[in-house]
Amino acid sequence: MGINKQRMLAGDWYLPDDDELAAESARRVELCATYNTAYAAGAAERRALLEQLLGSVGDGVRIRAPFHCDFGHHITVGERTFVNFGAVMLDAAPITIGSDVQIGPNVQLLTPTHEMDAERRRAGWEKAVPVTIGDNVWLGGGVIVCPGVTIGNDTVVGAGAVVTKDLPPGVLAVGNPARVVRAPDG
Repeated sequence: MGINKQRMLAGDWYLPDDDELAAESARRVELCATYNTAYAAGAAERRALLEQLLGSVGDGVRIRAPFHCDFGHHITVGERTFVNFGAVMLDAAPITIGSDVQIGPNVQLLTPTHEMDAERRRAGWEKAVPVTIGDNVWLGGGVIVCPGVTIGNDTVVGAGAVVTKDLPPGVLAVGNPARVVRAPDG
């Protein structure tokens, strides 16, 4: 395993323009392209493609094409989760999605972050921080979940929200940046 992949997996700063990482990305490009054009295929064939692409796929998972990701194998999806059209999951770090999650169209789950220092950013340095979505979460259409965010079980995030910080269980959050507008007790 090369140094950039080691750094990426450790959550350290790495250079993504790397032959080893490019080869993994090429595998993903092929599998995503096949999945995204397999609408006429049977459910079993689409499921087999997801199992090749993703790290783990629970029973009853449905992901509508088009679907896009960085690597795929860093993504785990729990049982009965539904992902609508146009999902983008940049999984340079783990993306963990719980069971019974509803993900609206054009949702983005993003793990990469870039340097604030202009010279290092220009040189291409980045790192990735995991994203975790709890069980029974609903992410409305167009939600963006930023690197390092955890969304608690039973939380609803309104359409178009940009989630920059962790959200606790059982809340309703909306806006940019997302803010809690209804707590579990109210």
